[in-house]
Amino acid sequence: MKKSNSSKIHHIISIIVRFILGAIFIVAGIPKIMDAGSFAGVVYNYHLLPDMLINIFAITLPWLEIIIGGMLITGIWMPGTVILYNLLMIAFITALTVNTARGLDISCGCFSSDPGDIIDVSTIFRDIIMLSASMYLAFVVFIKKITRDNIFCKK
Repeated sequence: MKKSNSSKIHHIISIIVRFILGAIFIVAGIPKIMDAGSFAGVVYNYHLLPDMLINIFAITLPWLEIIIGGMLITGIWMPGTVILYNLLMIAFITALTVNTARGLDISCGCFSSDPGDIIDVSTIFRDIIMLSASMYLAFVVFIKKITRDNIFCKK
């Protein structure tokens, strides 16, 4: 069965989007792993988790970002990977929005623990763009049925 032009376009776009979003998560996770203590401080400043969960969250989230980013790039378990990516992006946008609404001047902690990386509307907007791209991947995976099986293998 031949692919339609529309499917070919979705195929190419989805690969590009997967690589960009996957790379973003990997690049975001590495500095957090390298300085987990500072990242725990950033998580604490959000005032969204009980104190007893902060260290566990600060240790596991960066690894989760790297694993999901890698799975997205390689195309492994795309339905689950896309769902997890979208859920994390929704959680990140919610945390950013809540703290922006609170008026807190805190570090985003998105790509580093740098105190100069303050949350603002542009941070939320950036994450909304990323969520939109990952929602496109959800469309491609669940509606167009483009998964690892037919992205990397000719049928």
